[in-house]
Amino acid sequence: MTATAWPRVGVVIPTRNRPDLLRRAIASVAAQDYPGVVETVVVFDGTTPDPSLVASYDSARPVRVVSNTRVAGLSGARNTGILALDTEYVAFCDDDDHWLPSKVRRQVIRAEAADRPEMVTCSITVDYDGIRTDRFAGTDTVSHADLTRSIYAMLHSSCFFFDRRALVEGIGLVNEELPQSQLEDWDIKLRAAQRRPIAHLDEPLTVVQWGRTSMFARRWDSKNAALRAILQLHPAIAADARGAARVYGQLAFGTAAAGDRAESWQWIRRTVRTDPRQWRAAVALAVLPHPPNAERVLNTLHRFGRGV
Repeated sequence: MTATAWPRVGVVIPTRNRPDLLRRAIASVAAQDYPGVVETVVVFDGTTPDPSLVASYDSARPVRVVSNTRVAGLSGARNTGILALDTEYVAFCDDDDHWLPSKVRRQVIRAEAADRPEMVTCSITVDYDGIRTDRFAGTDTVSHADLTRSIYAMLHSSCFFFDRRALVEGIGLVNEELPQSQLEDWDIKLRAAQRRPIAHLDEPLTVVQWGRTSMFARRWDSKNAALRAILQLHPAIAADARGAARVYGQLAFGTAAAGDRAESWQWIRRTVRTDPRQWRAAVALAVLPHPPNAERVLNTLHRFGRGV
């Protein structure tokens, strides 16, 4: 297949005040071994676009810089980028993450297979302050039922790869109404999988930065609000005891970390009633007397590439 015969791929990188990490992300896109064109749209969210990024790459790896013209935040920035592209496929990459060279090629090959999946993901390597942990899904297909029970964190947004037409006209754009754009990744995975199973490459083809570089680190009020919103948007989660208890346990932990003892107790009891095996209730109980302990719990889990 000639370079012109390979489908064109667009990449959306939202960014805000992380120029060095952004350049690393763009460089990882430029270094893809994919024979076709990969066009990057960098969406500056609340900051002035840097035109110097445009001149850095050749015609096979063009870069454009634009401003977020939609709702401020990650979701609006992603949607600005999606709508700025006219490529056959569109992929997401956060500005603090980066790709291995074979990622796009492998995902295009999978997307072009006979079953024509609308969404393709891959596994990740979590980098937490230099400690690296590979996260695998243990499957090559993720269903809607799977995603009601677990967020499948290894299907990270920086791994997302969509048929652009299916995304815009079928799955729908990134949810701009979730608080602080949190859990927009889980929401879109659920919507995609409800239409068609997600095809997954169970290899870590993306390096994801966890911890202090995250835009969302320790925003407990918005995290908790987003969890409540997800329960309303996707009632199938509450209908599955395992999935419901997982979210209730997250709310128990999040409200404990936010210092809301009364609400945390309610979620702890609800978690235990729904699924006594759900470990997050016990962790929330441990954090309840001293909310700053939540930081220690998360730091410990992140060292192993895990979270609450």
